[in-house]
Order: sequence, then C-alpha cells, then structure tokens
Amino acid sequence: YSPLNQITTRNVAQLQLVWSWGMQPGANEATPLVYSGVMYLPSPAGIQALDAATGDFIWEYRREPAVARRNIAIYDDKIFAGTADAHLIALSARTGRVVWDRVVADTKLGYRYTSGPIVVNGKIVAGMTGCDYYKNDVCFISAHDAQTGRELWRTSTIARPGEPGDDTWGDLPLNFRAGADAWIPGSYDPKTNLIYWGTAQAKPWA
Repeated sequence: YSPLNQITTRNVAQLQLVWSWGMQPGANEATPLVYSGVMYLPSPAGIQALDAATGDFIWEYRREPAVARRNIAIYDDKIFAGTADAHLIALSARTGRVVWDRVVADTKLGYRYTSGPIVVNGKIVAGMTGCDYYKNDVCFISAHDAQTGRELWRTSTIARPGEPGDDTWGDLPLNFRAGADAWIPGSYDPKTNLIYWGTAQAKPWA
C-alpha cells in the first residue's frame, strides 16, 4: 500500500520517458535513492548523484573493491553504503566527499556487505555476509554512530554457545556453525521499536 495518489488508473497511460542514464557496467541490482531533488544511484563501481528532474550529472564516487549494490541510505547530510571488503562508508550528500570509512570486519575471513544499511533512530544499521564457510566467528548485524561510524552494538545472526537459540545447534562448537548471512537490508517498525532482518540459510544445507 502507498499513500501516493498522483498516478491513478485514469492517468497511468500518460506516463512516458523523461530522461535516461547509462549506469556503470557490472551486476547492477540498484534501488535509486531520491531526496530533495537529487537521485543517488549505487553501482558496483561506486555511487553517482544526478539531478532527479533532468538526469544531469552532479558528482561521482568511485571505489575498488566495490560498493554493495542493492541499496544505500541517507541521513542528515550524508549518504551511507556498505562495501565488498566489509567497510561502512559515509559520503557528503552534497559533494560525494568521504566523511568517514570504517572497517567493520576482516575481509580476509570472507566478510563483506552485499547490501547497504538502513537508518534507525539516527543509527546506521547494517547486516554482514560472508559466512558461507566455517570459521571461529559468525555473521552479524551492527549499529553505528552516523557521525563517526563507531560501532554501538552487534547482534550475531547465529547463536553462539550460551546465547538464546544455542540449543538448536546441539553440541556443535562455534567453528562449525555457519551461514545466516544478512544478504539484504532489514526493516524497522517505529511503533514497536523493533528491527526485522531476513537471513540466508544455515550451513551446511546441501
């Protein structure tokens, strides 16, 4: 359901192309973010800002390794994104300049972001992936200070020994508990003040 009502069954046939923009090459799964007349467009190569009314180029931020391509977030005067090497980054929404770049996990252990964060009560909340293989650690969801990137809390997506849900793993030690990657962005319900996050299956699954 959407409260938007400018497009109706009576006028939808009048929709037509106004402008188009050639995205950077790569596996694009982008959800553009539009705020105050500017469209922010994530791609594997980075983030671009366009005039949403005309499609005119404003700025570009390029990065290697790649930016997580599924979504980005905006809060205050910053654009937030995850990266393929397990960093969270904040850019100036006006210029694309890097405001902060925070290492969240060790990419050598396989950790990475495949989607961007969401904003919850001024906190930047993101889900980690890279738990396809066994290691003495698990994937997690973490919240960060929007101004500095400092980690505020972390919740594992697989129960560690002694945590709620530990009994569902029997007597398996932590290094044999894998999976439950947080592939896609979560959702926040302000009425209950709860965050909901889908994960991949536990491993091994086949």
